[in-house]
Amino acid sequence: MTISLNNREEAFDKEKISISELLIIKKYSFKMLVIKLNDKLIKKENYENIIIKDGDKVDIIHLMSGG
Repeated sequence: MTISLNNREEAFDKEKISISELLIIKKYSFKMLVIKLNDKLIKKENYENIIIKDGDKVDIIHLMSGG
């Protein structure tokens, strides 16, 4: 499976994976993330249920705050 992850092509051995699996595979551990799948915002409680398929576009954005 090949997807666009943050505007970069990424290949995976599986045919489909959940958002939660993707976060583990790519070692994203930051607590404040915004995730969009095909330009649609995904809520944190849906990370286990939403499946990423071949050709999908995924954007993972780290939220930062400071002053």
